Amino acid sequence: MQQVKKIVIIFLISMIGLGTASCTKEDSGTLLGAIGGAFVGSAVTGDSSVGVAIGTLAGAYIGRDIGRQLDEADQQKMYQTTQSSLETGVSGNTSQWYNPDTGNSGSVTPQPAYTDTAGQYCREYQQTVTIAGKEETAYGTACRQPDGSWKIVNS
Repeated sequence: MQQVKKIVIIFLISMIGLGTASCTKEDSGTLLGAIGGAFVGSAVTGDSSVGVAIGTLAGAYIGRDIGRQLDEADQQKMYQTTQSSLETGVSGNTSQWYNPDTGNSGSVTPQPAYTDTAGQYCREYQQTVTIAGKEETAYGTACRQPDGSWKIVNS
């Protein structure tokens, strides 16, 4: 269960980092956690409906907790840093963000860009988020969309 929790947290960090929005930070975290939990539960149990249900509930709970802790300013700083780092950041160089009001911080380190099999311009990245002194790390892949924004395609 600890491994599933860590995977869900990593998924949530990645999703929040690329600017998924909802009514409140708690609602956003709960929704993203439920989606991530369902995905992880499915992957871990081989698409078992019980695994998806358990993953959804666990993800919603964890996501709500993270959502409470990352306020809108944190999410905006993370989003801007991630988008900028993926678009113009030098591979291997880390960009950082910090919110002095909450003390939360994070970083994004992009890897070399490449063109995937569908012809999209993509980059792998590493992202960290530190909330109340506890750091979580996520790894993922994002691809540039036609509007110039970056979207997670794998985390």
